[in-house]
This record gives sequence, structure tokens and C-alpha cells, in this order.
Amino acid sequence: MFAQHSSTGYIPALAGIERKTLVHGHQTLMVEFRLQKGFPLPRHAHPHEQTGYLVSGRLRLSIGDEVRDLGPGDSWCIAGGIEHGAEVLEDAVAIEVFAPVREDYL
Repeated sequence: MFAQHSSTGYIPALAGIERKTLVHGHQTLMVEFRLQKGFPLPRHAHPHEQTGYLVSGRLRLSIGDEVRDLGPGDSWCIAGGIEHGAEVLEDAVAIEVFAPVREDYL
């Protein structure tokens, strides 16, 4: 599967957070998130493993009991079932891969 860059196709995920599914296969799904400063990602958990890369901006990401301030080029991996959330410290773009595929993101 190929996907070409497009500035369209973003849908609201939460207040201040948009997502766009980029590509997916049988086992993984890649999503781009645009996050606005001041709009938190509430703590939550899901069964999918989630691996991410911060393209731009700054986040304070909590995974379980750990909290880290992240900047461009930083990355993370969240095991399925682990509670996580984020404060958006400045407008940010993140790319995340989910396994297995999140059917709700197709």
C-alpha cells in the first residue's frame, strides 16, 4: 500500500487533536496526529501496542508511572493495556504505529 502526502483527510479525535490514518497493513496501522498547545490527551488505555515519533513541537507524555518531556526526534513505545496521556506544551505533530490494526481508525 502507498499513500501520497495530502494536507486533507484529518478528522477531529478530541478537542485540539486531529488524526489522519496514513497507511495500514494486516498487522499495523500508521497515524499522524496534530496536537494543539493547551489541549490535553486524557489518560487512557487500549489493547494496541503504540510506537510513536515526535516530528515537531513539545509534549509531556506519561506512560504508566513514568513522565517525560519530549521534543522533536524523540520516540516512545507503549505496551497494550498501559494507561497513558499527554500534555501538549507547544503545537505538535506525532506519527504513531498501532499493532494490531485499530479498526476504529480505518
